Amino acid sequence: MTCTLTENDRIQKMIERRRDFHRYPETGWTEFRTTAKVAEIMDRLGYTLRFGGDFMRPETIMGRVIDVEAQMRRAVDQGADPAWVKKTGGITGLCAELDTGRDGPVVAMRFDIDCVDTDEAADEGHLPAREGFRSVNKGWMHACGHDGHTAIGLAVAEYVSEHKDSLKGKIRFLFQPAEEGVRGGYAMTQAGLLDDADWFIALHLGLGVPTGTVYGGTYGFLCTTKIDVDFTGKGAHAGGEPNQGKNALLAAASAALNLHAIAPHRDGPTRINVGVLQAGEGRNVVPPKASMKIETRGATDDILKYVYERAVQVIQGAAAMYDCTAEIFKRGEANTADSDREIVDVICDAAREVKGVTKVFPKQLMSGSDDACWMMKRVQDRGGKATYVGLGATIAAGHHNDHFDFDEACLPIGCDVLCGAIRRLSGK
Repeated sequence: MTCTLTENDRIQKMIERRRDFHRYPETGWTEFRTTAKVAEIMDRLGYTLRFGGDFMRPETIMGRVIDVEAQMRRAVDQGADPAWVKKTGGITGLCAELDTGRDGPVVAMRFDIDCVDTDEAADEGHLPAREGFRSVNKGWMHACGHDGHTAIGLAVAEYVSEHKDSLKGKIRFLFQPAEEGVRGGYAMTQAGLLDDADWFIALHLGLGVPTGTVYGGTYGFLCTTKIDVDFTGKGAHAGGEPNQGKNALLAAASAALNLHAIAPHRDGPTRINVGVLQAGEGRNVVPPKASMKIETRGATDDILKYVYERAVQVIQGAAAMYDCTAEIFKRGEANTADSDREIVDVICDAAREVKGVTKVFPKQLMSGSDDACWMMKRVQDRGGKATYVGLGATIAAGHHNDHFDFDEACLPIGCDVLCGAIRRLSGK
């Protein structure tokens, strides 16, 4: 049995959906249009849907600083069904489940739906600009392939719905908001969505791997914490009364330099990056405020703790040097997880039967972070098996670059690999 979704009309549908999501990207916690579009399709396919507080625990949400009402209105203005937007309860993302009515395993899959905070290239050399599906939302762009992930998820959901009579158990689709900045995954795990899962699959396209290559799993994800810092000093006339001022800019600048001087750890890799530093009001004003956006990473929870604690010490020390104060806010967090051999083998076996796949490998080393690791670990801690699939996709520019685009030939490959895995895991 082959996945019917790879027929020409289904491939075209995947491309059309991907391009629609690409044209209307939404940053983390604002994905109301995407959620509504996905919900409309999944409901039509017969899935049971869960939103809002049934989808994640609101009190555990991280890094959610938005005008909810304004973003819901924008989504409707851009074509979302108001009824589905309202059903979100102000929290984006959803869980969609199909129960076959027959005893069997629970298979859960994660598809992230948010975009990157960057403007998209507008030149003719950039295919989305040339073909008319460049982002219409200023400052937001699908520069990491999540539009493709969402299109793949919907195609797999169609296959499951069409072939439910040949399947057993439950198949659960998790359309996750706010993966960028690792803000959405933890709150989803706290809602119990994965507590009964026997198998879990996440997927990411690109990652420096060409179209036709599939990795059945990954290893080496770094634990990470995302931090915002607000420095508060005191403004003063820089020429007349500099002694009355407390320079928040210098406190932040000192912190930025010394954060990058934190010693690495002997037990594994560490990373720290000051990505944003903003301060200043005028050339003759002692800056009273400054803000920073920082991330820390480490190979293990203990190594991440080391980097994070040192970072806090540096920040507070720099603030004290300039008689300022510093408030630290945790905006996102992710742990690490490695893929299980049992499900890696399933993915590899499925991939070898897929048209267009030329190379299959067991595991790919990852040097970044993804809060799908919370989900993987949750499943693994309860006796299930989990993997994070690397789907090769030739890209026009690196992830998070304004010229990012991917070879859409990867979409049917991703669909077929997951459909093949479902047949092996949930087939009667």
